[in-house]
Amino acid sequence: MAVSCDLVVPCRDEGPALPDLLTRVPPGMTVIVVDNGSTDDTAAVARRLGAHVVSESRPGYGAAVDAGVQASTAELVAVIDGDGTFDPMDLEPLVDAVSAGECTLAVGRRRPTSPGLVPWPARLGNSLVSRWLRHLGAPVHDIAPARVCRRADLLSLGVEDRRFGYPVELLSKAAKAGWVIREYDVSYSARADGTRSKVSGSLRGSVLAAADFVRVLT
Repeated sequence: MAVSCDLVVPCRDEGPALPDLLTRVPPGMTVIVVDNGSTDDTAAVARRLGAHVVSESRPGYGAAVDAGVQASTAELVAVIDGDGTFDPMDLEPLVDAVSAGECTLAVGRRRPTSPGLVPWPARLGNSLVSRWLRHLGAPVHDIAPARVCRRADLLSLGVEDRRFGYPVELLSKAAKAGWVIREYDVSYSARADGTRSKVSGSLRGSVLAAADFVRVLT
């Protein structure tokens, strides 16, 4: 990596996933684990593995990401989920692209490593939201579950959502601001045993996420 990059990992009860996830972080990348109200040992595991831990009491994915970005001091900031579904090594091409000035925002497009990992309602919702984002000018086929950009650029964009709508608002505002957005394939695996999705893992989570997506797009 040509420039410094912090990896923000928003977490809520992701302790079982962190040992494998954090040992695969690319060399030179500082990890900021944001503990968003965990009731398990997420914070203790993260500290034991050398991550900088930030506590965020406001519930919500966007709140956790924002807390991590605010705590970051690197030129670039990367974000992935803390449930073990992503391989941090896949971030290297994204970091290189932003560092080289090839794009303003590099985002990941999930490529499942086995069938059935993404439930059909999630696939349908993702397809519809991505289609609308392309209509706005963001050339994406996924809602940026993994992403890299310059910290200063991200802060200047003024993303306000603090719930599930954060990545959708980010892509929408980035497109409207004329950012160069480039999408890269990233592997998507089964989540770690002992963790549960906050969106597709429950009907309530799916409904709340859908409502957040609609709200930030309208």
